[in-house]
Amino acid sequence: MTIKIGNAPCSWGVEFADDPRNPQWRDVLRENAEAGYKGIELGPVGFMPEDPAILADALTEHDQELIGGVVFRPFHDPAKWDEVMDASIRTCKALAAHGAKHLVLIDSISERRAPTAGRADDAEQMSNAEWTVFRDRIAQVAKMGTEEYGLTVGIHAHAAGFMDFEPELIRLLDEVDENHLKICFDTGHHSYAGFDPISFMESYISRISYMHFKDINPVVKADVLAKGTGFYDACGQGIFSNLGDGDVNLPRVREILIKNNFEGWCTVEQDCDPTLPDTDALGDAKINRAYLQSIGFS
Repeated sequence: MTIKIGNAPCSWGVEFADDPRNPQWRDVLRENAEAGYKGIELGPVGFMPEDPAILADALTEHDQELIGGVVFRPFHDPAKWDEVMDASIRTCKALAAHGAKHLVLIDSISERRAPTAGRADDAEQMSNAEWTVFRDRIAQVAKMGTEEYGLTVGIHAHAAGFMDFEPELIRLLDEVDENHLKICFDTGHHSYAGFDPISFMESYISRISYMHFKDINPVVKADVLAKGTGFYDACGQGIFSNLGDGDVNLPRVREILIKNNFEGWCTVEQDCDPTLPDTDALGDAKINRAYLQSIGFS
């Protein structure tokens, strides 16, 4: 059994491909290797080159494997369906070109949900009709990724979208073909949402195909939940701590993975604001790698 540890461009503050604050993609690859990781996610499609030859050469240069990629788009918005499909197809093509395995689907932040990120009892709910269309969009992309591109597709719950809270995630899993849709489980977002990552993993480990390692600063979490702080402002306030400094029991996460013979990649994701003066993405990446080694991840 082999568990491999990777990282993702979001740990360098890369959330959107066209954000002028983004570091250079080659710098992210170089620093990821320097921090001791052998694998990296694609980031938002368009951040790294879509020309396979260019990216393949850079991955080889830095001894990196492309792990997967994320479609972080508004699945909840019917008017944005063309955008969602364009990003999905481009991401699938990019992953398939490099032999990457994991396609991760995330409903992006909604204005209707942003004020209640992490507060399930206060969050607006979709109507049944809205939910049906929303579910079917996710199912369509999951089927495409699986059947047309040979990828393993995982749904990822994310603060401030319409796939935020555990009951929504469970409902989706119950209603979409397990052969098409697995779980990319993010330990930090599950905690942010007010639910227990350990309990969920113990119940759904058989459907988890991919892991995102994230930790949550409980003091910042309590403050942003009380104030209704937006997701990106919460990132700027440091809600996502270095691994081992927050409220996620990562040693227990490892025990569950080992007990259930989990194999493959687990990827560090420490969303941050790259423009803040105290942001040190490379330093944090090194700290997180060392912490994971200290609890038994090679």
